[in-house]
Amino acid sequence: MANMIRDDDGVSNASTNDHLHDLIEREIARNPSRRSMLKSGASLGLLGIFGSALSACGGGDAAPAPGTIGFKAISTSSGDAIVVPEGYTADVMYRWGDPILANAPAFKGDASETWVEQEQQAGDNHDGINFFPYPGTDGNSRGILAMNHEYINPEYIHNAANFNKPEVPDNTKKQLAAHGVSVIEVQRNSAGKWEYVKNSPYNRRITGYTPITISGPAAGNDLLKTSADASGKEVLGTLNNCGAGQTPWGTYITCEENFNGYFGTDAPGWTANTLQNRYGVSAAGFGYGWHKGDPRFDLNVNPNEPNRHGWVVEIDPYAPSSKPKKRTALGRFKHENAECVLSKTNKAVVYTGCDERNEYLYKFVSTGTYDPANKASGTDLLDSGTLYVARFDAGTVTGDNQGTGVWLPLVHGQNGLTAENGFANQAEVLIKARQAADRVGATMMDRPEWVAANRTKAGEVFLACTNNNRRGSTPASSNMVNGSTTAGSARPAMDEANPRAVNNWGHIIRINETGADAAATAFNWDIFVIAGNPALEGAKKGSSNIDASNTFNSPDGIQVDPEGRLWIQTDGSYANTGDFLNQGNNQMLVADIATKKITRFLVGPAGCEVTGVCWTPDGRTMFINIQHPGEVGSHPNAPAAYVAAASNAKDAWVNANPTAFSKWPDGPNGGRPRSATVVIRKNDGGVIGT
Repeated sequence: MANMIRDDDGVSNASTNDHLHDLIEREIARNPSRRSMLKSGASLGLLGIFGSALSACGGGDAAPAPGTIGFKAISTSSGDAIVVPEGYTADVMYRWGDPILANAPAFKGDASETWVEQEQQAGDNHDGINFFPYPGTDGNSRGILAMNHEYINPEYIHNAANFNKPEVPDNTKKQLAAHGVSVIEVQRNSAGKWEYVKNSPYNRRITGYTPITISGPAAGNDLLKTSADASGKEVLGTLNNCGAGQTPWGTYITCEENFNGYFGTDAPGWTANTLQNRYGVSAAGFGYGWHKGDPRFDLNVNPNEPNRHGWVVEIDPYAPSSKPKKRTALGRFKHENAECVLSKTNKAVVYTGCDERNEYLYKFVSTGTYDPANKASGTDLLDSGTLYVARFDAGTVTGDNQGTGVWLPLVHGQNGLTAENGFANQAEVLIKARQAADRVGATMMDRPEWVAANRTKAGEVFLACTNNNRRGSTPASSNMVNGSTTAGSARPAMDEANPRAVNNWGHIIRINETGADAAATAFNWDIFVIAGNPALEGAKKGSSNIDASNTFNSPDGIQVDPEGRLWIQTDGSYANTGDFLNQGNNQMLVADIATKKITRFLVGPAGCEVTGVCWTPDGRTMFINIQHPGEVGSHPNAPAAYVAAASNAKDAWVNANPTAFSKWPDGPNGGRPRSATVVIRKNDGGVIGT
């Protein structure tokens, strides 16, 4: 994707901690009979890599579990349209640039909007999304949607006069205005079609320069103080909001992911310190150039500003005048989503992955408890608790479990998290969460992204590991926060297990917490599915339940619906050639958790990512987001002139020809492709997926 400005390729972890594939390789060495079982391919996926069919399904004569799949699978597509199964309808509802506030201008289609106009319109690159029932209703026909706007495509957001001019402050501010969050009221109209309410009192935009409170243990720490905020307790904006979640008390928790790429500097001789290196902060950034238009993003001028990003932000969608809060107790890293559930004793538990190759899976457990009869008891519940990071062990296991694991506490004074090792206090443990996880020995993962809890089975959660092509020898580099170094460790070459030496397709891991309690400090795990391509043979082959009807790569967004089906959204290659032959555009599939049958449900338009999914309480309306349609990259339908352009001229070519590749969703007269929220309904009014 040549004209993308996202950070999907970096690796910042130079620690010598185990990677999950190391554990599986050792388990194969301990029990060679499992290697032959893997090579046969017969048991992959359908049984779990080392699992049992009867354990997974409850016996051959068991009745079908809730959450079975009843629609006809669709084929892959490389077209410029949304494809859904027969009997379903997909309607575009809320697009980048749609006005949401009184007197906000309509989208012009020529990118001439100012930053003031953009902040009154839908942001760009819709991502995580959650539905909140309208007060006093069951929420099946009316509600509030909160959704993320992860980043922007400069080639589309600016017209020719302002393209590639980050030194113009208003251009930087327009990009900031297109980031953040939308909160909008939605309802079903008299014709049965969903629409957003343009002037609802609930509607608001939270952008890259909205004042936000910093709360929790890190608030006020010196590493969060700047010349503009000597208190270290307030920051402007939330950035790179990827996935999200919602709390039992009715708030939206949005995640800051690739925040590091917005910062940069042109100062001669500037070099990143140890903390900045561990978070991928560099002079060049991702190429936004915001430091040229706003000194807040200049690393030489404001070296602490990056520390004020990379948090989980809590927003109350029911209180439009309320101030968002960055909950520092949940740690600072590249949060993908935030899946919040209650433990057996009603503690709030939040799972979140750090989305970068060779990073970690985390879990927060609150100190206090939530009283379901008193929603106010959730106020500030996320400000106090214990942050854990996962260590996956192979171990001796039975049934459907492949291994065991423990949650390692990231607590100052424990496990080497001391002042002598660079952690002066708990605030620094949280600000330096990646380094703290390095120190305690967490397990590196293949880009841990969305986590989804199965609310029909307590203690069961799923983790999407999108891909990883950055294994091999780890360079000698800092493994501590105090600047000391450790020699690199050689990562073993992989065969079939977990799942490949070069994991271009990704996989999904299932975790079952000990005692079915989300607050447990130990768990069992298995690989639920290894994505793959049945057109390829040998070690590249995926699970046995992956075939031509459901081939996919790069699972990213995942969510379990109210009936217990696992929905899988992809953000990977759409080249449709080589390793990705016959896989087409990014897509959404659904898995029957009991049988592991996976069925393709939706294919997105050209160049997009399919991301974010939620439902009305009755499961009869689904909301998803289509992000960055028209990101040309390696798509087979890329215009010839774009392909022929020099690499440093491709963005300019797209800026001059914005609809040459994708016209979704507005057609040829729309001016440019637009990210959008899509509403999916079953034509007979039934539950989605049945």
